[in-house]
Amino acid sequence: VVADLVEQGKAYYSFATPEQLETFRNEARREGTSPAYDGRYKVSPAEAQERLANGETATVRFAVPRPGETVFDDVVRDEVRFDHKQVDDFVILRSNGTPTYHLASTVDDVDFAITHVIRGEDLLSSTPKHILLTQAMGAELPTYAHLPLLMGPDGKKLSKRHGHTALAAYRDAGYLPTAVVNYLALLGWNPGDDDTIVDLSTMIERFELDRVSKNPAIFDVTKLEWMNGVYIREMDQATFVETVTPLVESDLGRELDARERGVLSEMAPLVQERAKTLTEIAPQMRFLFADISYDESSWKKVMTKPDAGRALRAARGVLVDLDEFSTESVEAALRGMLESEELNPRKGFQPLRVALSGSSVSPPLFESVAALGKERTLARLDAAALAIDDAS
Repeated sequence: VVADLVEQGKAYYSFATPEQLETFRNEARREGTSPAYDGRYKVSPAEAQERLANGETATVRFAVPRPGETVFDDVVRDEVRFDHKQVDDFVILRSNGTPTYHLASTVDDVDFAITHVIRGEDLLSSTPKHILLTQAMGAELPTYAHLPLLMGPDGKKLSKRHGHTALAAYRDAGYLPTAVVNYLALLGWNPGDDDTIVDLSTMIERFELDRVSKNPAIFDVTKLEWMNGVYIREMDQATFVETVTPLVESDLGRELDARERGVLSEMAPLVQERAKTLTEIAPQMRFLFADISYDESSWKKVMTKPDAGRALRAARGVLVDLDEFSTESVEAALRGMLESEELNPRKGFQPLRVALSGSSVSPPLFESVAALGKERTLARLDAAALAIDDAS
């Protein structure tokens, strides 16, 4: 391709030195003209061949027609014009014989008969170069669509400083593929009907390039978390349990036995309705299957309050006498305890939550007590009450 372009006079060997190019740019700045290199240091084909024969190396530059302009219709940005004063005689082959991106990309597009080039707007300035190359090769131009860039919440181009930028990182952080696809599709595109939750088949059916916005889209992790939570809640229970079981087992470092799998199936819907990411689930359910340690901030916030010890002892007093240890009987007993002790739910129940799960954030209290069972519940209440006494 390069040899053909040189032979046709559409490209040329360039011996321009870095010093010459810097001189050109400095003069352009002083004169207020375009710094795009216009080929002024180009030598004749005969001189080029002689210098190459003598062992000199050279790049190959595309000879941009001057004067002139490249005009094309972009599906997203409508008509786009580039005056050739702003397009340099760009390098298509380096002095070591390797092609540049502009040449390799364009030749690939031509060879594979690419019909649509869809890419970020940061490559918009490369498009006139690719169009000129395509035309010089005598090929049909593809349709171009330059999409708006993704921005962080601060309005700057999305980068690692805003958080993860790799899909694998979001998978590892507990985001469902369906939620991520949904969220990414809505960045700069409107499916219509003010829909936010849109499945893949509907996206495929509705998607049109001309409905992509020209304006940059903001990548908001908070909104992604919300959408991921919607998708988690919409999972049927069997699928949810199947999804989280290996996460719980990995967190524990062992497999669950048959009884524990039953407990997981019973408690999973209570966690499912609150979770925003899958990674939240195993830590919240760990207390059901393993010994606990107290979260320092939860202990300080809850267990240092004057009524914490009293609430634990009063709860133990009503739970120890229960013959049936069900969610309903536990709730009735503990609500009766609040009334007799004249404690509000925050003062009476939060100490129980920390005592039983180690954290102030856990699944619903009554269901948690029933799932732990009487023996473990009483043992953890005693241990927490003793810890409070030791600290006072």
